[in-house]
Amino acid sequence: MTATHTSVPVDKRPGPAATPTPASRRPVVPGRIWRTTGFHVTAGALSAVWLLPIVLVLVTSTRTFDDIAAHGVGSWPHSFSLDGFRQAWVDGGQQQALINSMLVTIPTVLLSLGLASLAAFALSRYDLPFRRSLLLLMLGGNLLPPQILLIPVSKLSEVLGIYDQLYALIGVQVGFGVGFYVFVLHGFMRAIPGEIQQAAVIDGAGPWQIYRRIILPLARPALAALSALSFTWIFNDLLWAITVIRTDTRMPITASLIGLQGQYVSMWNVIAAGSVIAAAPTVAVFLRFQRHFVAGLNLGAVK
Repeated sequence: MTATHTSVPVDKRPGPAATPTPASRRPVVPGRIWRTTGFHVTAGALSAVWLLPIVLVLVTSTRTFDDIAAHGVGSWPHSFSLDGFRQAWVDGGQQQALINSMLVTIPTVLLSLGLASLAAFALSRYDLPFRRSLLLLMLGGNLLPPQILLIPVSKLSEVLGIYDQLYALIGVQVGFGVGFYVFVLHGFMRAIPGEIQQAAVIDGAGPWQIYRRIILPLARPALAALSALSFTWIFNDLLWAITVIRTDTRMPITASLIGLQGQYVSMWNVIAAGSVIAAAPTVAVFLRFQRHFVAGLNLGAVK
């Protein structure tokens, strides 16, 4: 007798996706939630503490003198006025002081980074004698406290006949900033692969073409980051400004704030308005170069 096998049709249609069981899900760790919550609370509190003085200055600059005199500086504002900005800008001399700061800061940044990029290119891409000693000398010059050099710089500017001039302040800022910029740019340019320069040499490019068409574009993040930093440092400098400059009409804006505080002793709205005017250019530069600044920091962290 022959056995007969009957085939059962199999349904091959896709069925519903399997629902993961609770055991397959990632368990929630209570400690991780508390750590995350604690981090955000702590970061928020530190940010609030950091921003509180800035908010206080902004609010004070938009209040009237009568409001501050009646209720106090730290009270809730009962008025809104921009008269403090007008007094600081016109009567307090902040307009001319801001022009002086720009006349010093912009040429100093351009000249410092231009000289530093040339020196860093030569020290990083060519085998020069005493290269390491030059770098250490530039770095060591930045480790000296500037307070011990105030009298020599002041006397030297008097001997050279450039005392109380804006270009004297430009020379001082360039002289004390180039060493640090060379040291930073040297690290960026040294990390550029040498094959790129060798290919350019084979194509007939000279040192100037290699510097201008290859090295500078590749070092743009570092130059942008240093531009933002140097602009902030030079624009906010007070020590060298009061060392080299004496005339009130030639003072940069940071030194002019001291005179503004002496002129408007108890008018906190005018003093706060002057502080806001002095801080506005550096904030604008940072916001403009923020993307390049972060890229330069990341590049430096990797290399």
